[in-house]
Amino acid sequence: METEETKSLNFIEHIIENDIAEGKHEKRVHTRFPPEPNGYLHIGHAKSICLNGGLAKKYNGKFNLRFDDTNPETEEVEYVNSIRNDVKWLGFQWNNEFNASDYFDQLYDYAVKLIEIGKAYVCSLTPEEVHEYRGNPTTPGKDSPDRNRSVVENLDLFTRMKNGEFCDGKYTLRAKIDMASTNMHFRDPALYRIRKKHHWKTGDKWNIYPMYDYAHGISDAIEGITHSICTLEFELHRPLYEWLNNTLETTHRPQQIEMSRLNITYTVMSKRKLMQLVNEKHVNGWDDPRMPTISGLRRRGYTPEAIRDFCERVGISKRENLIDASLLEFSVREDLNKKAPRFMGVLNPLKVVITNYPENQTEELEAVNNPEKPEDGSRKVPFSRELYIEQEDFMEVAEKKWFRLAPGAEVRLRYAYFITCQEFIKNENGKVMELRCTYDPASKGGNSPDGRKVKGTLHWVSAQHAITAEVRLYDRLFKTETPDKGEGDFKDLLNPDSMKVLTNTKLEPHMKTLTSGTSVQFERMGYFCVDKDTTKNHLVFNRTVTLKDTWAKESKK
Repeated sequence: METEETKSLNFIEHIIENDIAEGKHEKRVHTRFPPEPNGYLHIGHAKSICLNGGLAKKYNGKFNLRFDDTNPETEEVEYVNSIRNDVKWLGFQWNNEFNASDYFDQLYDYAVKLIEIGKAYVCSLTPEEVHEYRGNPTTPGKDSPDRNRSVVENLDLFTRMKNGEFCDGKYTLRAKIDMASTNMHFRDPALYRIRKKHHWKTGDKWNIYPMYDYAHGISDAIEGITHSICTLEFELHRPLYEWLNNTLETTHRPQQIEMSRLNITYTVMSKRKLMQLVNEKHVNGWDDPRMPTISGLRRRGYTPEAIRDFCERVGISKRENLIDASLLEFSVREDLNKKAPRFMGVLNPLKVVITNYPENQTEELEAVNNPEKPEDGSRKVPFSRELYIEQEDFMEVAEKKWFRLAPGAEVRLRYAYFITCQEFIKNENGKVMELRCTYDPASKGGNSPDGRKVKGTLHWVSAQHAITAEVRLYDRLFKTETPDKGEGDFKDLLNPDSMKVLTNTKLEPHMKTLTSGTSVQFERMGYFCVDKDTTKNHLVFNRTVTLKDTWAKESKK
């Protein structure tokens, strides 16, 4: 029976605690995060990092970072460095860093052992012929013509493969298991292929490289991993994982455990598809703030605390599901609400002239830095005769329940005064360019001098003191919830409005000192982060998230 103490355990933690209680794996917990260095990590990898790193910490175990660098055609040092940075930024430090290539000699020796005991052979079938010979789930496969080569001949050919005597694709080394197995992964899977490619770490030493299914489980065994956690698509690979370690009689026998992968609405999680977006320049690199990569989320202004909270909320399960992107946005709002200082920034400025305010006069008003953190104190905000407010805060003909500015309407300027719109000025195209307002000197601080009710409160900046900045408004990368599920090219579903650039945003003068990576709240507008494109004379902000879930409202409409 589940007790109060164990109710919150996920199914993997239940397995680990049972293993410890039974003395399995010498009561050790040793996890690993094994990314392929062929691209940048995305939010799905963050879930794996948080899980594996978190389990090691919870059970006083060890956590390895291992680069699965078995395919030299797609791997680059840039990806290796980005992965290291992402794991550290998320708040996890590995005990050991390894590479699958560290074990290439041992993996080769194990392959020789499989040949010697009659469990592997060199095959000359082409990929197309291998596919034909495999059969299908309801039809047994056919033996390769090379399946019964002698041990001596297999050893000779495998040695010559290693020495570079044959061209790419000439031979593969395959396990000899069961061509009639109902598990297709047991039908003599490939263990090694010839690839005469330069490897970023081992150089030109190797002409053959191990397949993922072969290298992964043995690498886990070599490192003494106890719980090898992967996603559900590897469930059918588990018998091969165990067959290799059992047949080779490795010292350690890791336990593979599968969980559901992370799928989020309005994006794709396939590294191949993300690579397409980058290479075809649909986005501005791997760290484009619209990308679901960890570096993209970081540049957009997401915090490691928010991502860890999101992964905790998503939880661990065996069932595939689709997580609404709004949950990730909720986590970052919750975090930034507690820590981001408040400023006033006008995204689409509309000039306001306060006609009864003294010309050439400036006063400094008190503004709270963060209501959630009183200890952060306050700042002085300059106020003058000419201001900027948001264009969307004015309406020529006020609708019912419109509480912002309109002809004859009175509103409160945050931290400042009550103002009333007396008239507006249009340009030749009929666009409102300027408002003429009066203010009530007795309402300083935004307080009602006589108890009259004013429902609308607007943010503003002093035109004389404002600094100009570029602001990039980011939205969902795709127009539909599941862009990779339909027919046709997923790129046709890209959201053309996923980024809008505003070049004339007006900000409080205090903001000119903010540095790259700093997160702030523009009052009433959302959370923003200083982008790395910022220079001394050009401030650039990325919108991290709006204050409210605007997509939820649109969905209801």
